[in-house]
Amino acid sequence: MNTMESLIGLVNRIQRACTVLGDYGGGTGNNAFNSLWEALPTVAVVGGQSSGKSSVLESIVGRDFLPRGSGIVTRRPLVLQLHKTDDGTEEYAEFLHLPKRQFTDFAMVRKEIEDETDRITGKSKQISPVPIHLSIFSPNVVNLTLVDLPGLTKVAVEGQPETIVEDIETMVRTYVDKPNCIILAISPANQDIATSDAIKLAKDVDPTGERTFGVLTKLDLMDKGTNALAVLEGRSYKLQHPWVGIVNRSQADINKNVDMMLARRKEREYFDTSPDYGHLASKMGSEYLAKLLSKHLESVIRTRIPSILSLINKSIEELERELDRMGRPIAVDAGAQLYTILEMCRAFDKIFKEHLDGGRPGGDRIYGVFDNQLPAALKKLPFDRHLSLQSVKRIVSEADGYQPHLIAPEQGYRRLIEGSLGYFRGPAEASVDAVHFVLKELVRKSISETQELKRFPSLQVELAAAANSSLEKFREESKKSVIRLVDMESAYLTADFFRKLPQEMERPLSNQKNQTASPSPATLDQYGDGHFRRIASNVSAYVNMVSDTLRNTIPKACVYCQVRQAKLALLNYFYSQISKREGKQLGQLLDEDPALMDRRLECAKRLELYKKARDEIDAVAWVR
Repeated sequence: MNTMESLIGLVNRIQRACTVLGDYGGGTGNNAFNSLWEALPTVAVVGGQSSGKSSVLESIVGRDFLPRGSGIVTRRPLVLQLHKTDDGTEEYAEFLHLPKRQFTDFAMVRKEIEDETDRITGKSKQISPVPIHLSIFSPNVVNLTLVDLPGLTKVAVEGQPETIVEDIETMVRTYVDKPNCIILAISPANQDIATSDAIKLAKDVDPTGERTFGVLTKLDLMDKGTNALAVLEGRSYKLQHPWVGIVNRSQADINKNVDMMLARRKEREYFDTSPDYGHLASKMGSEYLAKLLSKHLESVIRTRIPSILSLINKSIEELERELDRMGRPIAVDAGAQLYTILEMCRAFDKIFKEHLDGGRPGGDRIYGVFDNQLPAALKKLPFDRHLSLQSVKRIVSEADGYQPHLIAPEQGYRRLIEGSLGYFRGPAEASVDAVHFVLKELVRKSISETQELKRFPSLQVELAAAANSSLEKFREESKKSVIRLVDMESAYLTADFFRKLPQEMERPLSNQKNQTASPSPATLDQYGDGHFRRIASNVSAYVNMVSDTLRNTIPKACVYCQVRQAKLALLNYFYSQISKREGKQLGQLLDEDPALMDRRLECAKRLELYKKARDEIDAVAWVR
């Protein structure tokens, strides 16, 4: 195999593999990946309807195989890959979508193109960017790849959408806009070149003409006495590459099914004997055009190989990083599955602890509960109402019963204090709930931040449920603890606080803050308003002392029962349950998101393609 065959054949193989993966150029592949197709040099055949585009392709191939008819016949791009075989070998064709079937009857090739087009577009006259891949193996062709695009049109015909004109031009432009695309612009000689749809489009995307080959068809149909020398010699419209004239089969020849080899001979005879084009005969005709394009395509491929290799290497790195991020496929044996689950649990637990310990944000919200919410809740407790003069009188009187107190209303004090301390239950339980909410949120956040878990929605759900179940148990224990703290304050009052009161009552009222002055027994109105105000003041002072104590002890209980336990035993229940499961149940937990599985499979296939392409490029002789 010579170098040209190696290069063009290599590009052919890569193009076919790209198409299978959904990367077929034209801006329509999977945009999540770099398009390898678009990095490969291609020859795009562009022309208006009735420009002779199909006849040029058939002349290059030497076979009558393309659909014909009125209106838009080519409704999907046709990637035509020509492979030169040894003389005397049988010609045959293969479609990428029918890899095990060889066509030796080219009428059947035409029918398969029509059927495959209808399979995607239906019987309507819609167009589709999904290409058809056709490979032709023949001793009568050169190694060459062409992309036949739908013919440019100016009006929509019956059965076509109103946007068909713009749709076709958009599709064609997505191919010819690419810097690696060689444009084969086909124009009929019997029309003014200034009105050529193909030349107009080529000029827009390739104003210098470096990528454009001009082909002039229907030279034999020009008005008598006229010729196209001004165009063919580059005087009417100059390109960087020479124009090539083509003489296609006449409609009568097509109707008679004239042999393509005979048509090629007639074409050579036309130019050899033409008084107008004889001096250009060696550079005219479909055979010359095919050789010219093949040689140029090989040259462009050779030039572009470094950039193609660079794209391939960059894509390989990106795909390997993506596969690492998504994780490799899971083993099927139960031991490996259990190990994988435990490893992901450890990764989650590490992130959860980082949130609590300050390595990640979120744990500071627990301190906010103790430093802001709890003090604010304690200040809002309705002690003013509970210790109002009317309330104190009522509670003390009810506590005395039928026998009024003699000196100090101890039972009244106890009832007032117990009633006041009962209000602390609300803030205590609210603190527990607030810490519980923060911990639940940190569980959710930690699961979402654990990259390894993203693949397994079922495991995420079960892990969250188990963690939240543990947090619920921790909350119950924490509530018991904080309520126990409040109940302990009610169960045993601090006697020393009250023993100091008689001494303080001897002091003048003006020297005390939040305490009551005790007038002499002779002047004391034991049942007057002043007496009950002093009781309220004493109770309020004691309640404030307890409030300060609980403000410090409630956070300790919450941290000990909830935060500390969450760090130590958040997943203990999950571990105990997971160890009892069998392989099938473990497999259900590792049931990945189908979209992620598809994504990994696509990445793996594309990675395999890129590595194989790199190896094949490295293997061609000219790289050494």
